Amino acid sequence: MHPRLERIALISDVHGNLTALEAVLADIGARGITRIFNLGDYVGKGPRGREVIDVCRERCEVNILGNWDDFLPDPGRDFDSESLAWWLAQLSEGQGEWLRSLPFSHDFVVSGRRIRLFHASPTTVHRRVHFDHHEAEFLEMFTNTPATGDGPVPTVVGYGDTHDPYYEVDRERRTLFNTGSVGNSLEDPTPVYVILEGAVDSMAEAPFSIQFVRVPYDVDAELAFAKSAGMPQFDGYEAELRHGIYRRDFASGAVPAYHRREPAAS
Repeated sequence: MHPRLERIALISDVHGNLTALEAVLADIGARGITRIFNLGDYVGKGPRGREVIDVCRERCEVNILGNWDDFLPDPGRDFDSESLAWWLAQLSEGQGEWLRSLPFSHDFVVSGRRIRLFHASPTTVHRRVHFDHHEAEFLEMFTNTPATGDGPVPTVVGYGDTHDPYYEVDRERRTLFNTGSVGNSLEDPTPVYVILEGAVDSMAEAPFSIQFVRVPYDVDAELAFAKSAGMPQFDGYEAELRHGIYRRDFASGAVPAYHRREPAAS
C-alpha cells in the first residue's frame, strides 16, 4: 500500500518584506498546502516587521528564532545605529518578547528521515554557514549541541540565514539544504521557499522530496512603501530586491561576496 504523502512549506528570512510574504503565502495556498514552518528572521532590512510577525503568528504552525529576532529586540543592547533603532521602533508591544522566546530548532520525521530545522547553525543563530563550506562544517550541521538538545541525531537538516538556497547530500544519505529567503533573496532576487513532501511522522521508508519554488511579486510596490515610510538604507534595500546584490557590496562597489570566496577543500 502506498503511504499517504503530505506537504509542508518552509519559509525563511522574510525580513519585513510583507509584499513578498503575501505572494509566497498565496502560492502556498494555491497548492493546497496548509502546514507552514518558518525558519526565522521576520524583522530588519525591510519596512514592515510588525505586519510580518502578525501574519506569521497566524499562518505558520512552527516559528523558529533567527539572528535578527534575537539581537534586534534585545533589551540589554544599546544601538548606536539609526537604522537598527528605526527597525526596532516598528515592532508593536510584546512582539520583541515573542521573537526572543521562539524555539531554537524543530525536529520531526518524514519518510524515515529525521529532520531538523534551525536558522543558521546548530550552535547559535549568529554563526553563518555558507554553501561553499568545508566537510567538517557539513558534518557539524548534523550534531547535537546545547542549543539543539539531545534528541535523535538528524539525517536531514534545513536552515536559512544566508539567503541563497542549495541542496547537498553525502554517501550516508545525510542531506543538507538551505531554504533561501522569501523577503531578501540574493543573487536571484525572486523570493524562494521550499516544499517538503513525504510520509510525515512516519519512520517507515517512503518517497521523500525537497522542492524549491520561486515566486515573482510586485517589487515596485514593496519599494514604494519602504520609501514612503522613510525606511533607512533604502538604496541598499533596492539593490537587494531588484538585483540580488548584498547592500554592503552595493555600497562599497565590490564584487558580490558569494563570488569572492575560494572554493572549499574537497
